[in-house]
Amino acid sequence: MPHAPADAHIHLALHPDHHPGVIATASGPTADAARSHLHDLGWRSTNPTTMVLARIDREEPHYANLAAELLKGHGFTVDIAPDLQEEINTEWDWGNYPFPWCTREEVREVSAEAQRIHDDVASGRLTIHFHAHDGHTTVAVGSYATGVQRHVHLHGENHLRQITLQFADEAEAVADFQRLHSVAVRPGPAPLTTLENTVRQILNGEPPPRPTAHAPLATPPTPPAAEPGEHEEFLASFLEDNPQWEKYRTWGDDTTVASHESLTIRAEFDHEARHRTDTAWTIAEYNGPVGERIWHATLTANTPVPLVHALLQHLDHPAPTDPSRPDETLRDAGWQPSSHPARTTWHAPNQTITFEHTPHAANDQWTLYGGDDLNRAAWSIHLSAGVGHDTLTQLTDTAARLANATNQRAARRPATPWPMQVPQPPSPAARSRPPIR
Repeated sequence: MPHAPADAHIHLALHPDHHPGVIATASGPTADAARSHLHDLGWRSTNPTTMVLARIDREEPHYANLAAELLKGHGFTVDIAPDLQEEINTEWDWGNYPFPWCTREEVREVSAEAQRIHDDVASGRLTIHFHAHDGHTTVAVGSYATGVQRHVHLHGENHLRQITLQFADEAEAVADFQRLHSVAVRPGPAPLTTLENTVRQILNGEPPPRPTAHAPLATPPTPPAAEPGEHEEFLASFLEDNPQWEKYRTWGDDTTVASHESLTIRAEFDHEARHRTDTAWTIAEYNGPVGERIWHATLTANTPVPLVHALLQHLDHPAPTDPSRPDETLRDAGWQPSSHPARTTWHAPNQTITFEHTPHAANDQWTLYGGDDLNRAAWSIHLSAGVGHDTLTQLTDTAARLANATNQRAARRPATPWPMQVPQPPSPAARSRPPIR
């Protein structure tokens, strides 16, 4: 049977209140047919002409692009807003992803399975009997009520939720879950995560919270970030003003290595790093000229230059021992802490910079990033286990002042120019050492 002509126009754009959710607006004689296709792909209607896509795996732009291709294949006219197209074209990675060996496509497959589990729970196809917290994340036991009867153990939250065990008998599944998690077991499903709750509100067409007359909702200031070419200018200036650092070119022109005269500090800069997730700097400290690496840090493109400068300057000329810890520095600067069994997070008062410590990771990690969401950070600094508290304190002190300066600019108060004073260095030039591994 021939299909009716696809006489409809669909406009796709980012959701104004939930990034990176997507809104589809359909118009034309066969708009109902277009909306039917979108519904089959997980979109939900919020009014007669508009549908929304909101997912717990944060992959809305990717699936919006697949939907656009499908609709075009059926003959519909589809246009994509420029900001959504930019998100579609941008490849990004989850911060601190627990399965680092996975390719980008494998990560997307894991997230898609987590999305299916979420949808099954939300629709009632999967009933959760009990849940618990295993010290790191949420676990649960449940049963599928339709299709092939199966009873499953679940592990993780949001985009990391997985089926870990399957049973043919419900009583066996529940008994094994209670044996594994003992007194931590609680009846029913766990409370919704913040993301799950937001996604359900968006899919149900519920309006976002509105600002009150006495407390207007302010737009958070944009996280501070380096401008294009600013890192190159800083590197050239730093090497010129600090002869105790010697520059080396590797076998290619895309990387510059700076070695300190002590032969215990190395900084490597990638001139090709452009995207916010690309590693631009790798800085490492060793326990001797030919010793083992003590710790290292990676800094992505767009990291504010004052933070790069503070890290290199502190390693070159360590400040006098300060008894304060990084958390004390942040608390004194007004940063707000939030605790989780797996990490401690500190947010700047204006939410432009975040500092996070994950002591229970495979390797003790410290992360400083621009914005309030590591997975969409404007830039990030990752520091490995072994980094000294004096280095962390210096970095957090610089970040606190940087966040405060950003807040002043956002409030349209004059901001104090960032001091770029470099101490007078000792002389001789550094000798060679192999590139950082």
